[in-house]
Amino acid sequence: MRLIDQHKAIIAALCQRHGVRRLYVFGSILSDRFSEDSDIDLLVDFSGVDLKHYADNYYNFKFALEEALHHPVDLIEEKALRNPFFKQSVEAQRQLLYAA
Repeated sequence: MRLIDQHKAIIAALCQRHGVRRLYVFGSILSDRFSEDSDIDLLVDFSGVDLKHYADNYYNFKFALEEALHHPVDLIEEKALRNPFFKQSVEAQRQLLYAA
């Protein structure tokens, strides 16, 4: 989590630029299992992104996060959580990084 804490200002600026309502972190970065080879698991809720610009916005946000954090980012939209077991696991461990 130290990596995230070191980049909170950059993450907040990216969230504002890309219309993020909420951004959560979950997964191995919250534990001692996180390593240089790990990806960073993020759960995002976008606010009012026009559908015709959604894909560009999503991928530009993902790639900007990867560039800032120097790690691959697994960016999951909150609305896409369909598997009830995975959803429960994510909701149990997620930590809020940004809220508009």
